[in-house]
Amino acid sequence: MTKDQALSVREWGLAQMSDPEFKREYDALEEEFALLTSLIRARTKAGLTQEELAQRMGTTQSVIARLESGRGKPSTRTLERYARATGTKLRITLEAAE
Repeated sequence: MTKDQALSVREWGLAQMSDPEFKREYDALEEEFALLTSLIRARTKAGLTQEELAQRMGTTQSVIARLESGRGKPSTRTLERYARATGTKLRITLEAAE
């Protein structure tokens, strides 16, 4: 495959969306992606590196990296500590299913 033939990850993902099974699985991860985006946005808005945030939370940079990558499900307590360390407020809501 030449460089011209290679698809970017974005192009590949867009092409996969035509597969109903792929789209269903992708859509099922929407809430998880939203949480991860919120975490990273809160940290960067606070002007913190992962290492600095880890120090504020009393943990390690690798724990923050795992948290922000979605490897594992954080507890409410961990999310509260993350919010406090980034100067944000944790809000959990329940909404009607579509």
